[in-house]
Amino acid sequence: MWHTYHTPATVAEALDLLAQYGDSCRLIAGGTDLILELERGVRGQTILIDISRIPELGIVERKDGAFQLGANVTHNRVVATADLVAHAFPLARACWLVGAPQIRNRGTVAGNCVTASPANDTITPLWAMDATFTLASRDRGERTLTCDQFFLGVRKTALRPDEMLVRINVPALKPTERGTFLKLGLRQAQAISVVNVAVIVEFSDDPASRLTSHVSRARIALGAVAPTIIRAADAEAYLAGKELTDEVIAHAAGLAAAAARPISDIRGSAEYRRDMVHVFTARALRQLRDGTERADWPARPVLLWGSEARGQGSGVRRQASGVSFILNGKPVTLHVARGKTLLRALREDAGLTGTKEGCAEGECGACTVWLDGMAVMSCLVPAERAEGCEVVTVEGLADLATRTSVSDLSRRPHSLIERPDPPAPFPTPNPPAPFPAREGGADSPLLTGAGSGVRSLLTGEGSGVRSLLTGEGPGERSFRAGEGPGERLHPIQRAFIETGAVQCGYCTPGLLMSAANLLEEVPQPTEDQIKQALTGNLCRCTGYYAILAAIERAARGRQNA
Repeated sequence: MWHTYHTPATVAEALDLLAQYGDSCRLIAGGTDLILELERGVRGQTILIDISRIPELGIVERKDGAFQLGANVTHNRVVATADLVAHAFPLARACWLVGAPQIRNRGTVAGNCVTASPANDTITPLWAMDATFTLASRDRGERTLTCDQFFLGVRKTALRPDEMLVRINVPALKPTERGTFLKLGLRQAQAISVVNVAVIVEFSDDPASRLTSHVSRARIALGAVAPTIIRAADAEAYLAGKELTDEVIAHAAGLAAAAARPISDIRGSAEYRRDMVHVFTARALRQLRDGTERADWPARPVLLWGSEARGQGSGVRRQASGVSFILNGKPVTLHVARGKTLLRALREDAGLTGTKEGCAEGECGACTVWLDGMAVMSCLVPAERAEGCEVVTVEGLADLATRTSVSDLSRRPHSLIERPDPPAPFPTPNPPAPFPAREGGADSPLLTGAGSGVRSLLTGEGSGVRSLLTGEGPGERSFRAGEGPGERLHPIQRAFIETGAVQCGYCTPGLLMSAANLLEEVPQPTEDQIKQALTGNLCRCTGYYAILAAIERAARGRQNA
């Protein structure tokens, strides 16, 4: 998809490259949109400039009553920043509703804006909050644009070929202001907005008594109902000076719906979208009146950052050839991985086929791996982004049970290997062993790997479920420090066996990686937190009850250990 990949260490270096290559290059930070655009031929650039390792672009600062978000600030970084949740709640809530944890760990707010789809979630609250965008060029310096100056149409911005978006400036909500963001999708997660609405209300009195307060100013932004985000100016003007009674709210919602200019597409008709603008505007205004806009905000949002938040290989320079990183605890160099996604590099060049390609669009989570401890979808990560990082796949999951962090594994002594032996053909399966009792003992065929069955699909030892849970076929065993068929399982792998959570097995490796990451981050998760962690993982067999039971079982086991 690309033939040249640059990794500048400073903004100045990035701007020099932009000035050199112009239209033939493309900046990449998270890549969750760009990789798909390259795959689909929407973008024709063959030179990528990875700005994700520039430290100054990852900063969130608050100055003079406004937040400054660098171009590398991810959606989950916003969700995890308490000051943004407290004083820029519409943006924080929009970031929380973007995609799934794996997407939010890579996708950036700036990238969402540069893509400039009117259905992108973060643009709507930024527009309502009167955010501005600072662009930089080597030859012309910086300029700052308002939303209506920056966004020019569907997937069109004012960015020039030699410019990059370096920061987004977001005014903090004042003590007298309250705001929220609401979204309608066709499912509860991983859904493109059919309609989204951001509403900010400034009250003339103390907002603690806003049940009787009057509106001094209102801002209502609508997404996915016009070529760009639009403001409902008539509704805003109508609300000024009024008390938020049910009648006033209903009339304002009608004015907002009248401002919408939606189209009909696969996700909804124009008429349906206009009706939903009415519904969601009224809902947002009621929440702000009643003070319930934060009622469903999780006390501890699940990020899938593992046991600690780690930076992803900052400061690493481009290597002359190949991609070198720590893979399941071992230093590796993959010599022909450049120009590929991390998913393809792991399967084709490392020979580790446990990580599955389900959709190759970041929708299903079958390709979930850990990149420096964070869960990501490897189909949307350039292989070059793993340079100098630590990658854990399902093949290395069992090792996690014997260490406390990814870094512990990387410090184990290993000889440098460039590529494992090619996978050997799967052996002819033995006759299936009887299915053991759910609480099978140590000699159970499913727990020892004897014969075929669940454990062999978890580890790759023969056929069966164990190879699906560990991803290891016979050819991958060399990646485990040269050991032969082992008996180790991560607690979540064992729990999947004991609860019958494997099913067909295709989605299982990704589910395991998300679940194991959750247990590092939240050792005793609630049911809601488990569901949050799995929003990026689809089970094609739809057997989620056993999967939830397996994660609960593994958590109880850790508690009792």
